[in-house]
Amino acid sequence: MANEVLVSTVKSIVASMRAGKTDEAYAGYRALFASPAFATYEANDQRQALRLMVHAKGTTGPLPAGGVEAHRAALAPLGTLAKQHKEPADLEMLGMCQVAVGDEAAAGVTFREALALERERNAQSDLCGVLMKRVSML
Repeated sequence: MANEVLVSTVKSIVASMRAGKTDEAYAGYRALFASPAFATYEANDQRQALRLMVHAKGTTGPLPAGGVEAHRAALAPLGTLAKQHKEPADLEMLGMCQVAVGDEAAAGVTFREALALERERNAQSDLCGVLMKRVSML
């Protein structure tokens, strides 16, 4: 990540999560993704920050309320990225956030769109397999 403010913010959030301060970490993610500044960052920098939360390792069970709200805050920037860049990985993260906030119907549409795009690019990719699994689970 190139932007120093973004890097500092993400490091603080990740440190909170590692320290077991999940409420604080999710509040940080929510504030970051909802901030007007976040939309001004480069697409790859946005993706990297979003990926840290959406694809977080070690999170089990249902999300706490703060986690749901952080995923809800991620919907807008992910929707923008998906619309502008048509990247299947962006759509996958958008669908994962839609599931996290309880909108499985929208997630199904999003995962199917991502799968169609990824099949056009590389039907044998790992992402294609992951997306097929996500579609079948809804």
